[in-house]
Amino acid sequence: MLRKLLTHLSDGQFHSGEALGEALGVSRAAVWKQLKKLDELDIPYSSVKGKGYRLHDPIELLDQPAIMSTVSQRLDCLELLLDVDSTNTYLFERASDHMGKRYAVFAEKQSSGRGRRGRQWISPFGRNIYLSLLVSFSGGMSALEGLSLAVGIAVEKAMGRLGIDGVGLKWPNDIYADGRKLAGILLEVTGEYSSHCQVVIGVGLNLSMSEGEAQEIDQPWVDLSSLRSGLSRNQVAGTLLDELLSMVDTFQKEGFAPWQQYWSERDIYHNKDVVISSPIRDVEGVVKGVNRKGELMLRTDRGMEIITAGELSVRPAH
Repeated sequence: MLRKLLTHLSDGQFHSGEALGEALGVSRAAVWKQLKKLDELDIPYSSVKGKGYRLHDPIELLDQPAIMSTVSQRLDCLELLLDVDSTNTYLFERASDHMGKRYAVFAEKQSSGRGRRGRQWISPFGRNIYLSLLVSFSGGMSALEGLSLAVGIAVEKAMGRLGIDGVGLKWPNDIYADGRKLAGILLEVTGEYSSHCQVVIGVGLNLSMSEGEAQEIDQPWVDLSSLRSGLSRNQVAGTLLDELLSMVDTFQKEGFAPWQQYWSERDIYHNKDVVISSPIRDVEGVVKGVNRKGELMLRTDRGMEIITAGELSVRPAH
């Protein structure tokens, strides 16, 4: 019923309690009860006597047929959630019941969205894309080398299809546009180290976020609506999912190696001085692309070093 109510209010216009009750087939008291749930979801709305109720901003709710109309690849299950702690957590907990399946989940809102290293991913209702995809791999953990970089390419290719040019990649799993972060990737693995495993691929993509909603973000960010206005949220969701499924197909057959050059050409730090920070040490050097496993190649005072993990930051000028 809450989804039905939101569908009626999504135009941002006033709707009387009586009209909403008729549309939903319930009493005005029942409508009021559902409206209180909007507070729990942090969805701002107004109530004006004689006019009714309206959302402060129109929203485009995610719609399964609209998303699937853009998806041409194999997908076994698609689920749309109004509110969840984290789409990655949701799928991770269900992974063992869906062995071999491709299972995608979108959410309108995440209460505990997660980025890398336990950071929070800001996830206001109806604003952005919060997507997780469960995929099975044979060949154990070694079959996953470079997967996060391949996912980054899938996001970049989806943006190209939507008319967003000049999207760059940051090792190992961030997507940038206009020098600011547009999307992030979080991969979580369950299963056997040497044989069959499942991966939850999480993608958070900024679509249309207000400064107020983003005030807790601790780095420069950008959203799609500021790069190209008028994009349909469902078209973005479907295009992203389609490119992700297509990349999974290719990756399962060929691994990351065919994409090595492609990724390096879109690396925002290619041939730049950077610092790689890790709990053990900081390494300074010049980025020289990635190898066939998706590891970062860094030219340092000691020669070429291979970086397998760490935080990448631009080195300040001396």
